[in-house]
Amino acid sequence: MIKVLIVDDSAIVRKILSEELSRCNDIEIVGTAVDPFVARDKIVKLKPDVITLDLEMPRMDGLSFLAKLMRHYPLPVVVLSSLTPRNSELAIKALELGAVDVLAKPGAAYSTQNVSQNLIRAIRAASTANIRRTPDVSRPLMTSANLNSLLSRTTHRIIAIGASTGGTKAIETVLREMPASSPGTVIVQHMPENFTSSFAQRLNDLCQMEVREAKDNDFVSPGVALIAPGNRHMLLQRSGGNYLVKIKMGPLVHYQRPSVDVLFQSVASQAGKNSVGVLLTGMGADGAKGLLSMQHSGARTIAQSEASCVVFGMPKEAIKLGAADQIVDLTNIPAAIIQALQTEI
Repeated sequence: MIKVLIVDDSAIVRKILSEELSRCNDIEIVGTAVDPFVARDKIVKLKPDVITLDLEMPRMDGLSFLAKLMRHYPLPVVVLSSLTPRNSELAIKALELGAVDVLAKPGAAYSTQNVSQNLIRAIRAASTANIRRTPDVSRPLMTSANLNSLLSRTTHRIIAIGASTGGTKAIETVLREMPASSPGTVIVQHMPENFTSSFAQRLNDLCQMEVREAKDNDFVSPGVALIAPGNRHMLLQRSGGNYLVKIKMGPLVHYQRPSVDVLFQSVASQAGKNSVGVLLTGMGADGAKGLLSMQHSGARTIAQSEASCVVFGMPKEAIKLGAADQIVDLTNIPAAIIQALQTEI
């Protein structure tokens, strides 16, 4: 049984979440809290396995509470945030501080039913998360020798990356070490709309590559990483000698939109052996079959190792299918990508 504490200043939200989550046989709501001070006492008394956390609360904001919690009493935290530009920036900061996942509260784009389904999956993932495994983002960047070798062979190559729970830090770890001249990169991170824009902006400030949220018909160019917008699928399409992305709606795939499988399947058909696929931490199986399709098309494929995953779900499913040419610790994935790109086509 997963013991959950709900922390939110809204009585209505606390009631809705308690009712929805209590429908699950494997989830027990052990308590609710109106603010971080009440939450602090209940955490010590009730010892929850997972906390859901609002970011805007009285007496102490959610980010300040999260920072203190992760420093003194680390627990898996799922953040619930309203769909506003300001809150999306706060949500990305929460992930940086150690939250396992961020979800949108019910609103125009996300019904209560959708939110509750996503929250149930997030809580189950969080209950198994290894929150103490934080990626090392301070390693030195690629050397000029790597860079020159990369430039000589990768003019028309594509890097495709997929991730879910724990993926924001994992993607940051990978992209921070990729040279500015890296091949065009397409990325799916399971995340609500609006949040992906803030995520891309943050990465753009940290990485040598240009990172931005993808728009329909954006060209996939060397030195640029495109992140699929939340609540939209992203597909790769070839146009003559160039690649571009198509952004569209469509049914959920593995309960997700954007879906890693949708991206990887398109990369397999459009880029084939000219691509490298990377499947990072996350719950579920999204991306496993897509990575296998990439491998069958001649692409080089990489899965993150269990030891370095926050949640070893998606990579595990890919490995079970035999879809991964390499199983690599997170901090070694940039070098593995470089090596795969240097492989003769």
